[in-house]
Amino acid sequence: MENAKTINATIEFTDGNVIKLELYPEYAPISVANFVGLAKAHFYDGLCFHRVIDGFMIQGGGFTWDERRGLIQKSANTIKGEFKSNGVNNPIKHEKGVISMARTMVKDSASSQFFICVADTPHLDGEYAAFGKCADEASIKVAVKYGKAKTGRWQQYSDIPFNPIVIKTVTVAE
Repeated sequence: MENAKTINATIEFTDGNVIKLELYPEYAPISVANFVGLAKAHFYDGLCFHRVIDGFMIQGGGFTWDERRGLIQKSANTIKGEFKSNGVNNPIKHEKGVISMARTMVKDSASSQFFICVADTPHLDGEYAAFGKCADEASIKVAVKYGKAKTGRWQQYSDIPFNPIVIKTVTVAE
């Protein structure tokens, strides 16, 4: 992604950790604009990483965690999936540290949820809209650390961290 225009974003967590990101609007303009817009609207404030799989990815951006009621979904509008199997030339590979849009089996179902790869996951290339990456090694280390969280089940959901990983805020510097 050398020489690509970047937008910098920072995910701050309630535990004091930070993940700095470089976003690539040249390759995934819809996904970047969606993420940036949600961040600027403070949509992500207070949401948790609700799905954590060691050696794969950490996923957040769609739920809050309530001690009594569990996961509570927060919805956003869906966007076009920017990846090869959906007709979009997006060269970003799903390598450790890459941020990508989460979706259902429906190719244009991504909304607010995203994931950060904590390992290389080439089987996702061309099937999910990668739109940036961790900006530095320290940020990758935070993501990998969260990926090692102890997890369990709640209702139909699995891989939920026992100790919630909560986003304080996401800021963008264009």
